[in-house]
Amino acid sequence: MDRNSYYGGDSASLSLEQLWEKFRKGEEAPKELGRSNDYNVDLVPKFMLGDGKLIKVLIHTDVVKYLEFKACDGSYVYKQGKIHKVPASDMEALKSPLMSFFEKRRARNFFIYVQDYEENDPRTFQGRDLRRMTMRQLFNEFSLGEDTIDFIGHSLALYRDDAYLDQAALPAVKKVKLYHDSLYRFAGTKTPYIYPLYGLGELPQSFARLSAVYGGTYMLNKPDCEVVYDEQGRACGVQSDGETAKCKFVVGDPSYFPGKTKVVGRVARAICIMSHPIPGTVDAHSVQIVIPQKQVGRRSDVYVFCSSYAHNVAANGKYIAFVSTTVETNNPARELDAGLSLLGPVDHKFIYVTDDHMPTNNGGQDKCFISKGYDATTHFESTVDDVLEMYTKITGKELDLDKLSLNQTIDG
Repeated sequence: MDRNSYYGGDSASLSLEQLWEKFRKGEEAPKELGRSNDYNVDLVPKFMLGDGKLIKVLIHTDVVKYLEFKACDGSYVYKQGKIHKVPASDMEALKSPLMSFFEKRRARNFFIYVQDYEENDPRTFQGRDLRRMTMRQLFNEFSLGEDTIDFIGHSLALYRDDAYLDQAALPAVKKVKLYHDSLYRFAGTKTPYIYPLYGLGELPQSFARLSAVYGGTYMLNKPDCEVVYDEQGRACGVQSDGETAKCKFVVGDPSYFPGKTKVVGRVARAICIMSHPIPGTVDAHSVQIVIPQKQVGRRSDVYVFCSSYAHNVAANGKYIAFVSTTVETNNPARELDAGLSLLGPVDHKFIYVTDDHMPTNNGGQDKCFISKGYDATTHFESTVDDVLEMYTKITGKELDLDKLSLNQTIDG
């Protein structure tokens, strides 16, 4: 059940009319932008890692048969005022302008170690216990410089801050390895990221289609829907239009559970409609740019995401760019400047700030299983972690994605 007229809630994909209705109520979308239905503008844009958890979930649930994907054209990192292609392997490290000649050799050795590392094969450890040593210690063993550590930690391992440096090295190594494995998951791709045609709104629609096959019912346009509780304060149904659907528990986003979540931060986002690709990306139709925190004097990274008519999310010749970051000051719009400055001329821009909610309990007592808010990142790994945690809370079982087969073909 959804109070909106479209699938996806806070992570929906909106048509041009819906976009203007949400952010510029009372105004009409400019005619020169083309047909409204040619646009599918994500409110929370995120790419998918080709070998990541979301792809495994989509295959495991068979939702993938309702989706078509297209590879992302470019993955970049910001350094000293310029953007550079992110090297993801030992061979790419040797060609990268991000590093000096000697640093390239050191980085190549690091990448070879990560690519060869197998958690269940002690022969690949090379005498290192990654469960005990920190990531900072591992970087030091390869004598990597600060800038190299920056792009590995933030553009490959996809950490949002530097706290990982003083934690066990194994999770970070596995994240870098995931980036590399995702790059080579599908033949002919230039980056580890893929993205569904027609935008991320296709994900909830596809799950709704699969749900219908098994007798599920999906209801939109229920603005007055609310959770019903029994005498013990446990969720026992959902009510709308005077009717109540009984259930054993309720799953939903924080907006449906007032008083049961807390705000743990805020995220600033900008949606930009453009008539050109982002400069410096070799005319890429889709791209991710990570701006590491240290490069712009922040505590958290800034992310840039771009897709276009090539992914059927905009009218012919139009590009949709997004900038996002975790809010750190009383002027959230200014915090997006580092990303906005990379875009070039913008036809239309929408800036908005959302609260990042977290449930205050695990749902065991009140039978309310509540998802967390969406962070500023432009990938799905942290979101899928939340979904898997909820699955375990509800069923009492863990879904081990590493044991799932990924031999199924993905269209695109």
